[in-house]
Amino acid sequence: MTAPFEVLEEHRAFGGTQLRLAHDAERLGCRMTLSLYLPPNAGEGGPVPVLYWLSGLTCTDENFTHKAGAQRVAAALGLALVAPDTSPRGLGTPGEDERWDLGTGASFYVTATAAPWAPRWNLHDYVIRDLPALLE
Repeated sequence: MTAPFEVLEEHRAFGGTQLRLAHDAERLGCRMTLSLYLPPNAGEGGPVPVLYWLSGLTCTDENFTHKAGAQRVAAALGLALVAPDTSPRGLGTPGEDERWDLGTGASFYVTATAAPWAPRWNLHDYVIRDLPALLE
């Protein structure tokens, strides 16, 4: 992987590669992490299909990749797996860490439109626009 990603971890799994990456997400105004599994056939002359996994409430990018065992199936099917973190972290938004069901770890992948969450809590746009463009 090249810029804009920093490789935090890299492990072999089922003939492919499990990566944990970080990058500066301009739209969100913070550093974001994501997990990316590349199947054995990645880089063999063309793109591979990609499945985006959006983890649930209070999760990080690592919950799915550590617990689901999906890499085995992804390797067999030739799929890349992308698991972004569930929310921006450390923005200093008032109230972001006051509740477990709203804020840090609980973005619900929406683009916030009201204060104090707007304009930085924009996970919907990040996941469907920014992240795919960066990964391609």
